[in-house]
Amino acid sequence: MRKSNFALRLQPSLLDEARKVAESEGVALNQFINVAVAEKLSALRTAHYFEERAARADIPKALDIMPGADGCGPQRDRSHRNPPQPARRCRRA
Repeated sequence: MRKSNFALRLQPSLLDEARKVAESEGVALNQFINVAVAEKLSALRTAHYFEERAARADIPKALDIMPGADGCGPQRDRSHRNPPQPARRCRRA
């Protein structure tokens, strides 16, 4: 893996806090910053992924194939710890 140097300018209070957290975690400041950037990138990619998926969603079709999702019929807890809930009023009436 190729490494590169980058001059990072942080506010002094942010740098102090990052140093404290890195020290408490027992890692180098550089490693802490690398992990923090990786976590942020992962969160942004995940949000983008779900936005793309939502844009392709066909909600009416999904409701047609999911029993009980449209509010018609009993709603059951799949863990079977709770008894079936009473039927809700059907929104498609």
